[in-house]
Amino acid sequence: LPIIVKAFEMEIIPANKIVAQIGETLILTCNTTGCASPSFSWRTQMDNPLGGTVNNHRTYSTLTMNPVSIVNSHDYLCTVFCGEKEKKEKSIKVELFSFPSDPIIEISPSLVAGEPVTVICKIPDVYTSYYLEVLLKKEEHVLHEKIFYEHDSTETKTVTYSFNPTAEDMGKEITCLAKLIASEDFEPKERVTAQNLNANFGPQNTIITASPGNSPMEGDSLKLTCVTESNPPPQIVWRKHLADESIHHLIENNVLSIPHAHFTDSGLYICEVINLATNKTEKATVDIVIQDGPKNTMISVVPATAVKEGETVTMKCTSSGNPAPVISWKKKRATGESEKIFKDATLIIHNIKSQDLGLYECEAYNQFGKEEKAVKLLVQVPPQNITVLVHPSENVKEGENVTITCSTYSNPPSQMVLKKVHQEKEIILPSVNGTFILYNVTKNDTGRYLLDVFNEAGNNIKVIDIAVVGRLEKTDQMIPLIIAFSSVTAIAVPVVAILIYVSRKAKINGSYSLVKALRLKV
Repeated sequence: LPIIVKAFEMEIIPANKIVAQIGETLILTCNTTGCASPSFSWRTQMDNPLGGTVNNHRTYSTLTMNPVSIVNSHDYLCTVFCGEKEKKEKSIKVELFSFPSDPIIEISPSLVAGEPVTVICKIPDVYTSYYLEVLLKKEEHVLHEKIFYEHDSTETKTVTYSFNPTAEDMGKEITCLAKLIASEDFEPKERVTAQNLNANFGPQNTIITASPGNSPMEGDSLKLTCVTESNPPPQIVWRKHLADESIHHLIENNVLSIPHAHFTDSGLYICEVINLATNKTEKATVDIVIQDGPKNTMISVVPATAVKEGETVTMKCTSSGNPAPVISWKKKRATGESEKIFKDATLIIHNIKSQDLGLYECEAYNQFGKEEKAVKLLVQVPPQNITVLVHPSENVKEGENVTITCSTYSNPPSQMVLKKVHQEKEIILPSVNGTFILYNVTKNDTGRYLLDVFNEAGNNIKVIDIAVVGRLEKTDQMIPLIIAFSSVTAIAVPVVAILIYVSRKAKINGSYSLVKALRLKV
């Protein structure tokens, strides 16, 4: 069968034009077919800032505006390259509107036949690039009509009309009809509020509108508007729930403005509406979450940053931010480069080994930034690979010198001490220069010697048996001998419990010196 190769094509979803409401999330998608590895770019026709976040995938790219605001009112152009030669681009026009709540009617003063009354209709936080039409009606009769054309920002539109009511007007319904036209081919949106003349009521249908939305970025301005239905106009009080469950009194106004939102401004806000005429109270709440990048990133290590081989280490990384940061772990290589090793807040290393030591880095990331913290992990290794050399031999003649040399690997570096077993007056020598020397030995030097090698991680004891025979008649040829000695546990040698040792770090060639005075004491 012949292989059908699709032609390189692209499309923008939605196509051509979209009318979006300010404060909501808008996603534009640039999709391709017939190209294995397309590359995408987004821009506005006038090269203004995008005002959104671009995410590129294998065959499509998205531009997310969350929340969409007035700055996103542009023609957006998506350009796709397939290889070096093929290029396609399409545009989409983004038009915006804001029409979040029903009109608010205020009638004052209380109706008295023969005296003028003023009807005020307010439409909160309106924005359109086309026009807004407002009708004031008494029953089915139109009292007043006003058209507001395109706006530069969201604002409350007000229509005022005064008339002299008659006795027949008592109890009649006053209606405010607001009709928003966002563009020529946009289906009109209508909101209606009605109120009876001279009828005290409310508060009712109390809501809070948040501009630009419930989750602004840190540093953005935030405006909370308390909208209610009440006659006469109510008293409005703002409060906020604090972390300790107490309530903080803010202002007495229908609009609460925060010019520069901070992370601490997150929380539950309460609008309390009080109508003194009806003696009724109503509350509305809104949960505000301020978005920001990772902060206060910290690492905790249990049981400690210095542990013994074989133990389990738990490293936990915490970070604040909104959205909650994604945590990952990296480890520094010997080359200085960092290698990603784990993606979670808690890194557990079981049965830790010496190769696990090093610098560990925690990275906290969300779409608004990243923060890193590091911790150095030390692994303590007890003395191992111990080699003991006795020169010229463990069997020597009187008058000869005996040299004992020890080498080992440990972390931190080991200390070493040597003592002779079954002495009335026990003598213990620490390491001085890496070699322990018995000068001009006699038969009194015959016996068992214990070589204790130790650090904070543990210890190892080697047993050396030295036999001194008749006086040396002539110089014997000295041959180094590496002797494999049996290890003796610390419990088997009670005298070792008196030793308290200080550690250093390295692979050690331990050496010990016993001066002639020692020989006289043994």
